[in-house]
Amino acid sequence: MRALLIDDERLARAELRRLLAAHPEVEIVGEAANAADGVQQIQALKPDLVFLDVQMPGGSGFDMLAALDEAPEVIFTTAFDHYALQAFEVNALDYLQKPIQAARMATALQRIGAAGVAPSAARKLFIKDGERCWFVALQDIRLFESDGNYTRVYFEQQQPLMLRSLNQLEEKLDPQRFFRANRRHIVNLDFVEQVTPNEAGGLDLTLRDRITVEVSRRRAAQFKMLTSL
Repeated sequence: MRALLIDDERLARAELRRLLAAHPEVEIVGEAANAADGVQQIQALKPDLVFLDVQMPGGSGFDMLAALDEAPEVIFTTAFDHYALQAFEVNALDYLQKPIQAARMATALQRIGAAGVAPSAARKLFIKDGERCWFVALQDIRLFESDGNYTRVYFEQQQPLMLRSLNQLEEKLDPQRFFRANRRHIVNLDFVEQVTPNEAGGLDLTLRDRITVEVSRRRAAQFKMLTSL
């Protein structure tokens, strides 16, 4: 498992290296000392796992994850225990409070093994809306909806906003699964339950939650080709 260490304190990174030396299944592929460097390292190295400090100069660990097009698996590390609840709300693999104990590190890595974390894990998006954060598997997102410079993301019972345009998202999504239905919507085709023609010459897609999304006339032919209708 390829791991990246992100912490603004050099001694903290050195301590993580010392603790991880007892776990040969973990290969440390790099380090970063701030959020901006962390984003670059994740994009360049594509680690399976990131040990991420929550509080860093120039942006928190949560802010850093929100800037990524795709989020790796994360174990948060911090000296402040009041971040624990927020970390678990985002479905991080684990949360380690400094000073990290060897036994606690071992437990966290065992949890990773139990979860079956591997490079082939489902692609995930990290969404930060105010003080709330989520890790979401792309396959679980049924709809992206443009809202100015933001995009509203529909999954489970949640509809948070993320600071990214629909056009930016479209460039990163699999076009075989995520279909640009119109100027405002990208639909996960796995969630489409019903397709009906509309009076405008396009199509209406009804999703599992009964939301209806209109496919423009120009894109209707593309939709039919993509879904073999």
